[in-house]
Amino acid sequence: MSTTEDILISVRDLDRVYTKGGETVYALKGVSLDVFQGEYLSIMGPSGSGKTTLFNMMGALDRPTKGEVRVGGVSLPKLSSLELSFFRCRHIGYVFQSYNLVEWLTAAENVALPVVFLGATDAEAMKRAAEILDRVGLGDRMNHKPRELSGGQQQRVAIARALANHPSIILADEPTANLDMHTGEEIIELLSQLRRQDGVTVITATHDHKMLAASSRIAWVEGGRVDRIQKVADMDISVGSISVR
Repeated sequence: MSTTEDILISVRDLDRVYTKGGETVYALKGVSLDVFQGEYLSIMGPSGSGKTTLFNMMGALDRPTKGEVRVGGVSLPKLSSLELSFFRCRHIGYVFQSYNLVEWLTAAENVALPVVFLGATDAEAMKRAAEILDRVGLGDRMNHKPRELSGGQQQRVAIARALANHPSIILADEPTANLDMHTGEEIIELLSQLRRQDGVTVITATHDHKMLAASSRIAWVEGGRVDRIQKVADMDISVGSISVR
């Protein structure tokens, strides 16, 4: 059973309001949620539900209109833009659906980028890149550019880049959406393995039932609110169906 000491991310009474055509739109309204250290949380919801906005708030990619987001005891809304940038680089690794690799850089150079941003020398950054690429099974693809890699290999490079600075949190936005079933399963297993071995907390926004089955809990978002949170251990999940035991 998780305790308050295990809480890594705490979201309290969160609102995110946009003005569109003179109309006030709530992307999030009164959201409260805890994420525990070392868990694998999947955020589910239809398009426009607020799922991505909540995901971005927990990843320090957006600021709330009202409410609190604390990560490791740090209040994100109180940080300056520069402080937020440093916090993201040091503590959070991002894995994007479209990979977001720099096309003219090699796999190793892509992975080394966040290490350089934190002040490491080029040699130190490349050493770290080689270590982590080897760990994700791409030790023989270090000098390949993204266009020379398959979709699954590009996603592995993206995961390696996310791990480069030893983050405590990995945020993965639909990481299997552009992959075939077999490759998607490999990526899910890799994320699960990192959680088990390194104690990394994984948060994903996904519609992939295979990824849901690998999760600890699922947060269902609807109408800008967290509708319910379910433990995967209490559910039966298969392709095409989800039911509660």
